[in-house]
Amino acid sequence: MTKPAYNTAYILTISAVAALGGLLFGYDFVVIGGAKPFYESFFRLHTEQQIGWANSCALLGCLVGAGASGTLSERLGRKKLLIGAALLFAVSSILTGWAPAFRWFIAWRIAGGIAIGMASNVSPMYIAEISPEQWRGRLVTLNQLTIVVGILAAQIVNWLIARPVPEGATAEMIRQSWNGQFGWRWMFTAVAVPSAVFFASAFFVPESPRWLAKMKRAEAARRVLARIGGAGYADGALAQIRDSLGAEGRARASELLAPGLRKVLWLGIVLAVLQQWVGINVIFNYAEEIYRGAGYSVSGVLFNIVITGTINLVFTLVAFWFVDRLGRRVLMLAGCAGIGLSHGLLGLAYHFGLKGLPVLVLTLSTIACFAMTLGPVCWVLISEIFPNRVRGTAMSIAVSALWIACFVLTYTFPMLNAALGAAGTFWLYAAICAGGFFFVRLRVPETKGRTLEEIAQAAFTAPAR
Repeated sequence: MTKPAYNTAYILTISAVAALGGLLFGYDFVVIGGAKPFYESFFRLHTEQQIGWANSCALLGCLVGAGASGTLSERLGRKKLLIGAALLFAVSSILTGWAPAFRWFIAWRIAGGIAIGMASNVSPMYIAEISPEQWRGRLVTLNQLTIVVGILAAQIVNWLIARPVPEGATAEMIRQSWNGQFGWRWMFTAVAVPSAVFFASAFFVPESPRWLAKMKRAEAARRVLARIGGAGYADGALAQIRDSLGAEGRARASELLAPGLRKVLWLGIVLAVLQQWVGINVIFNYAEEIYRGAGYSVSGVLFNIVITGTINLVFTLVAFWFVDRLGRRVLMLAGCAGIGLSHGLLGLAYHFGLKGLPVLVLTLSTIACFAMTLGPVCWVLISEIFPNRVRGTAMSIAVSALWIACFVLTYTFPMLNAALGAAGTFWLYAAICAGGFFFVRLRVPETKGRTLEEIAQAAFTAPAR
């Protein structure tokens, strides 16, 4: 068989455009961390419930977006969903930033969450479906890389926008300052710029060839595949896609509960929930509280948040090179162990009243470990393990589970922190990491180097090893 002549520039370009959904996901999801002390003062939020709701409300939108995108991507295709998500990112970010009252802030944060949910489902799925199997891990990790770039961009922009806050400033002083009146608004509004770039670029990417084949548009699918890897690659890939679609039969959403599909669906759901319940988004969304509790000022907190984003980016780049070399399963095991150890030590630091540098170092080690393991690898796995015919619906269920888990994590942190203390809360997350380690060891198969069709077939016939 002739070796495919992959069009590297084309593959990277369309993957990068799809991955802009990840960049906006990261930016819009994390921008709230730097804006938090300022919009809380502006809206006079005082109770743990109000603070938790403001931080977590977007996650309800994420759940709606992820759930709806499964059905919509199956009916309308992946490309139209990417365009729709980009438009919603732009509109919601501007209206969140200039919300006149707390209820409108909540409403538009939820709308932005819908865009995040759509992008979190469709972007990695699209990249997986256009990628040659040898590159798929790295290209889906590219989506995670852009999420991390978006996170860092939000943290840097927040830091640049915010003006210095005097030591000992009260909530009312912050409310009356430029930061309290306008700074936080521009933090949210800034995401409209990359949203416009994503919106314009998404019109120029092709539709997913696997979706085209499923919709019986074989010639259109062949043209996309030929541009990716040449005529020979297109013929072979299309034949394999057709065989898999025929073997799977015409699956409906209800058939995901059949024994074979149910096993794969539960695997995707548990992986998605595990990625969130290891507690990483607490560090991003409540960084201000964590670092303030460790003795840092507001200005020091904002600078530390930028450092966390930089570490996140550096170690995601490490994952980019290792995910197709070491494999998914090894990285997942290393991630559960490393994050669990970091959380355990962070709990000890809080238990013994350590402040400043020890807390910063341990949070950075947690982020570094997550960035090169569970962060990208969970997205790679849940974009790979489902059969072609039900991938859109099954992924939307797994990603919906991810956002439910993220909502529970984010909403409950202030209450857990009050009830258990910071030490007890991070020890709880460490225990979840330990459980995740044993689950991955027993249940998660290795998928590197296999086509999506081979992975789907193996998922029904072989136990995890």
